[in-house]
Amino acid sequence: MLVRLVDAEEAFFEARRPRKDSPHTTAAYRRDVAGVRARLAEVVGRAGEELSLSEVTAEALRRAFGLFADTHAKSSVLRAWSTWNQLLTFCVAEGWIPGNPMGAVARPRPPAHAPKPLRGEDTPERLLESVASGGRRARDPWPERDLLVLALGLLCGLRSSEMLALTVGCVVGRPGEKRLHVRGKGSRERSVPIEPAMERVIEAYLGSRRRRFPGDRVGRDSPLLVDRSGAAMGRGALQYLVQSCYRWAGLHDRVPSGANLHALRHTFATRLAEDGAHAAEIMRLLGHASLASSQHYIESTSRERRLAAASNRTYRKLGEVALGEG
Repeated sequence: MLVRLVDAEEAFFEARRPRKDSPHTTAAYRRDVAGVRARLAEVVGRAGEELSLSEVTAEALRRAFGLFADTHAKSSVLRAWSTWNQLLTFCVAEGWIPGNPMGAVARPRPPAHAPKPLRGEDTPERLLESVASGGRRARDPWPERDLLVLALGLLCGLRSSEMLALTVGCVVGRPGEKRLHVRGKGSRERSVPIEPAMERVIEAYLGSRRRRFPGDRVGRDSPLLVDRSGAAMGRGALQYLVQSCYRWAGLHDRVPSGANLHALRHTFATRLAEDGAHAAEIMRLLGHASLASSQHYIESTSRERRLAAASNRTYRKLGEVALGEG
């Protein structure tokens, strides 16, 4: 049975629909498939739309991934390898190919998942103080909204996609016992408790929003975060807002490379671990699918590890030498 590669791809994505992948995830998968397919077309010498599954051999895939790796970062190659492995595993299950050739294609070693919190013990406090005082010199400053965005990351550990998905009705509960109803990755839902200080930040923001847009009807289904025109905030605007807050607070050099908004979430989790929270508690608050993801924060801040290092007998001599130099 001759099956075109592009037809197999569409069948693969159709079969994934019950998984309820986010549009962002689906778009990334499609880019991975199309990117490697274009290299396969170069290797085989035919248009990508004309390629059949029988032409997706181990040798052709190795050469195609080599070309793909020449112009993409390690993380992109690793993700593309995973996507194609899933695609061809699906094709095996459908009986279109006898086996999955991806086992013959080398893949980069997965990077170590080290947390990337903001550097500096006082950085979160300085960031909040700067934004609350109007430190972000935007064309149309809105400190109440900016403060809420930072607080959602630093005190609730929300991802950018989770912030953007929040509606006004996601803030639930009685005064003093409120919580955020969050829909995370894989449509997993969780409840994040918030303290009265966060309640006041939300109330101040909503009050400022009513003053800015007096004609707007804000209901439970209205997006919580909006831009300066009153429309639902987009991913790019959210990222730019956070970058601007770092810059105007003079703290941009304390943001780990490539972290940006996610550094707020990592700071939230790292501080929980430093203050003794268990991995299971961190897992529930962050919305992780497995305990292993949350364990990274415990391992990077473990008190037991610090105590073990401090028990080194050589530290006594170091202390004597340091005192002697004084």
